[in-house]
Amino acid sequence: MLAARFLRMTEAVAKGNLVAKLETFFDSCVLQGWKDSVAALQAAWRISGWSESRIVQPCIDSIVEKILMPPSKVTWSYTYTRPGYTRKPHQSVPKDWWTEDISELDIEVFRSVISTVRASRLLPPPLIGEALHVYACKHLVDPLRAGAVANGCVLHQAQSSAAEETLAKQRRVLESIVTMIPGEPGSVTGRFLLRLLRVANYVSASSSTRAQLIRQAGSQLDEVRAADLLIPLPSDPQAYDVGAVEAVVEHFLAQFQRPAAPDERRRMSAAMDKVARIFDECLRTIALDRDFPVAKFVDLVECLPDIARSDHDSLYYAIDIYLKEHPELSKADKKRLCRLIDCRKLSPDVRAQAISNDRMPLRTIVQLLFVEQERTMGAAAGASHGAAVAPDRASVDAISRLAARTNEDEPASSADHKSDVHRPRRDHTRVADGATAAMTRSLSASTKTPVAGRKERTTEERGSRMRNKE
Repeated sequence: MLAARFLRMTEAVAKGNLVAKLETFFDSCVLQGWKDSVAALQAAWRISGWSESRIVQPCIDSIVEKILMPPSKVTWSYTYTRPGYTRKPHQSVPKDWWTEDISELDIEVFRSVISTVRASRLLPPPLIGEALHVYACKHLVDPLRAGAVANGCVLHQAQSSAAEETLAKQRRVLESIVTMIPGEPGSVTGRFLLRLLRVANYVSASSSTRAQLIRQAGSQLDEVRAADLLIPLPSDPQAYDVGAVEAVVEHFLAQFQRPAAPDERRRMSAAMDKVARIFDECLRTIALDRDFPVAKFVDLVECLPDIARSDHDSLYYAIDIYLKEHPELSKADKKRLCRLIDCRKLSPDVRAQAISNDRMPLRTIVQLLFVEQERTMGAAAGASHGAAVAPDRASVDAISRLAARTNEDEPASSADHKSDVHRPRRDHTRVADGATAAMTRSLSASTKTPVAGRKERTTEERGSRMRNKE
């Protein structure tokens, strides 16, 4: 059609010329088919762009008209290759049947199609979000994938013109997709938003694009997985962008500052519990990084307020992994880390494990023992008559190990006693020894049964009576 028009093969020259025949075929055949309309649109766009509106615009109108049709009226062939989907005879057409075919279009034409569909208000926002998701998966490379490749070019910070051109194209596609995301909640998933945020970091997207993704991802943080929060740094793909994670968490917590109905409050409380578990699981992965500074790790832990964590089991495991992977930490840094753990929020099994953990500071172990003693004494006070609850055997065994550790840490020479470095350690050891001895006496006394106690008191009373008689 373009060539015939250029050669002026019109009706003015000869009746039944080529232009008229091609236009009739275009209207009656090409525009009536689904895949033919998509292919014609893509071909015309790549040749002439918007300048050939006599082909581009009719193709867009035909595509939009078919997208807006009810799925029950779809009779043409379409591409649908979702994982686990197998087309069967007489099976109903899926609502998103059109998303894969239009993902072949260039981003400018795709944007025009989506904008026209949205303007009709006939499709729900999640269906528009699904089309954006399919397009992003086809054209944007996830930085978490090793050896990410797009169009034959490895996406890294190389200075080659091909790599720069590929990054620029990725940036253009990403920023266009972000502007097309519907504003209604739930239009896209939280996982998809965090994936776009990873790509935004990777291709150095604009600050407004990153801000929009952070804000929307924060409102849907309870939908993600721990791996989704691992956002690589653009300069070092092996390191994590802690600032982006903190910003997402901050926007999630900002929701709790607004007034809400009781039902919404209950939903938000459940979301908070889920986010705490996801976040602490993410901390366990970050703790494996040998180069991750302890100060940043502490700041990251403190992103969530104390009220967000109903238990500290996952937090304990994350800190324990960090201590294991960073054996060179000073005693002050170890105490600073373990101070983040609320011993009262540990489950009995985890508390028993922590008591016997040699990587825990003495102060933390003493706190754990006190909590265990309180639990034992509380259980004994609430027990029925004639029954007593014995303390956890792990706590009793840990006291011996704790005393041994304090004795080993005690300075041996007089020169060491005069050292300023060891004075606080010696004083702390004395306190720990005193606390350990007190707990030993208390735990030992609590292991005795009430019957034995009554027998001992009866013997003492008999001795007292004998002395009185004498």
